[in-house]
Amino acid sequence: MKPRKMVEICQARGIDRLCVTDHNSMRAVQELQALVDNLIIPGEEIMTKQGELLGYFMKEEIPAGLHPFAAIERLRAQGAVISVSHPFDSHRNGHWQMKDLLTILPLVDAIEVFNARCVQNKHNWQAMELAQKQGIAATVGSDAHSYGEIGQAVLEMPDFSTPQEFAQRLRQATHQTRLSPFRVHALSRWAVLVKKARKLSGRH
Repeated sequence: MKPRKMVEICQARGIDRLCVTDHNSMRAVQELQALVDNLIIPGEEIMTKQGELLGYFMKEEIPAGLHPFAAIERLRAQGAVISVSHPFDSHRNGHWQMKDLLTILPLVDAIEVFNARCVQNKHNWQAMELAQKQGIAATVGSDAHSYGEIGQAVLEMPDFSTPQEFAQRLRQATHQTRLSPFRVHALSRWAVLVKKARKLSGRH
């Protein structure tokens, strides 16, 4: 997706802040911040050895493949807010085993209780049930890989100006959520195949 068009879509859809959490990279954050810094909450979706974590209000990129405790320690060192992304979605590599998830929950701020790209909504329900049972705050995510998916999952919450305020306001937030249509998964798979084909042919 092109940064400028993403910004235009957010403005058209009334999205005041956009959490940008690419897989194991903050490059898109830098491109978007160069256009409109006050819209962007800089972050990353980090693949650890046991499952994926979401970092918000990040300053430095964190590499994939760390133990969750090491990734969490690095996130805390830079003052980030931490959530666990789509913890029960067994269709993805980044889902968590319950025993590992319970171990890290005391160390994070929230659980993603709705991800618009979950193929089965029962995985979102499981996450919501766990968040309520554990008394932990909730986040939701569009997980947008295309322009049409931007805004599929939105948090409506009181104003905040710091990461700490953001974490506190999550408990007051209401969720506006819609699952993305199944075709987005087919389009994403196609994009992966095209990328691999270009790499094999030496084109980028």
